[in-house]
Amino acid sequence: HSFCSMLLPRKKFLYHYKNVRWARGRHETYLCFVVKRRVGPDTLTFDFGHLRNRNGCHVELLFLRYLGALCPGLWGYGAAGEKRLSYSITWFCSWSPCANCSIQLSQFLRNTPNLRLRIFVSRLYFCDMEDSLEREGLRMLSRAGVRISVMSYKDFFYCWQKFVDSKTSSFKAWEELHQNSVRLTRKLNRILQFFQSWDLEDLRDALKLLGL
Repeated sequence: HSFCSMLLPRKKFLYHYKNVRWARGRHETYLCFVVKRRVGPDTLTFDFGHLRNRNGCHVELLFLRYLGALCPGLWGYGAAGEKRLSYSITWFCSWSPCANCSIQLSQFLRNTPNLRLRIFVSRLYFCDMEDSLEREGLRMLSRAGVRISVMSYKDFFYCWQKFVDSKTSSFKAWEELHQNSVRLTRKLNRILQFFQSWDLEDLRDALKLLGL
């Protein structure tokens, strides 16, 4: 799968991942990923790369389409009773997932207990309103066992080393990287601490009303 091997151009990474407060014009989501296979207490790094939205398909759901290729044996090998392999996946996303992606991911992960997902986000998507469906989506992911964090300097640095065509240039923090990361971390913690008593049916009805 050649989509993995391409490194992100520096300008693209800096533009899309900058954790600025007003991220106007950034209509795409970029997703850098690391896939690890868990074998007993050990993990083997298996693959890494990046994706972005394509043809109206959000990047999180696009990733699920590639999962069979990225995680061989995730669903067993077809023969009856064959053991499924366990995987841990880490995403570094320029935006946090929208409500619809969160719902679909949560349902998928509940049905795939041998897959663990960890998500780091640079910015929070549509999370300003207290009652936004995006906030509830993040809580739903959290309840499905996903660990969600806001990217800090060390995460941007890691991505720069691993996913960016950085050649010899070292990562330089932009103005307010740290302050914005702290502010967004506080916000995410507040969101995840607040478990609304909505169930899936309520959420589906709400999404229908929004035409999603």
